[in-house]
Amino acid sequence: MSAMVAAPGAAPARAEARPSRERLETAELGMWLFLATEVLFFGGLFVAYGYGRLRSPAGWALAARHTDVVLGTLNTAVLLTSSALVALAVAAAEHGQVRWIARLLWGTAALGLVFLAIKGIEWHAEWNEGLFPGRGFALARVPGAELFFVVYFLATGLHALHLAVGVVLVATFAVGSARRREWAGPPRLQVAGLYWHFVDVVWIFLYPLLYLVLRHS
Repeated sequence: MSAMVAAPGAAPARAEARPSRERLETAELGMWLFLATEVLFFGGLFVAYGYGRLRSPAGWALAARHTDVVLGTLNTAVLLTSSALVALAVAAAEHGQVRWIARLLWGTAALGLVFLAIKGIEWHAEWNEGLFPGRGFALARVPGAELFFVVYFLATGLHALHLAVGVVLVATFAVGSARRREWAGPPRLQVAGLYWHFVDVVWIFLYPLLYLVLRHS
């Protein structure tokens, strides 16, 4: 008979764990649904890219050679490193390494700002070279070149906006983790990490399309 009696507090602990797990699953589902809408959003830009490339392959190839492959490659390395830091922060939270969580998240946010700074330098140089679509566009006589840079600035601009949101999100969790806030625990941090990884994956697709593929066409 005594073997059948549950340990004191076991039932409440299980009851507490179930809602916690359900909240995590709900939050993850919500984030996945949000990311699915974002995939459709960026998908439109990829369709525009494919259309422009098929319509004016020579013009797009020439325009792509005016992108700064060195800065693009540097930014790719920065984002991949930031993604690794987010993964380490989530792992640290799951293993109770509290003192490391905020440090790793601040490192992630800092790398996000580095990416935005490099992108700003790149945009400034492109503006000075007359590569911004519109009046005075430097490659106006090249068919398709202006459309390439329309897609380029739209894609990189929207990506930078999403990254800026990610920086604010990660910095918020860094502050919450440092102050031992319950809402900054592993479940919600995992969801925030999903968003950051999504932003990185989008760049992994943009980088070769805008900087590499057409350069050797």
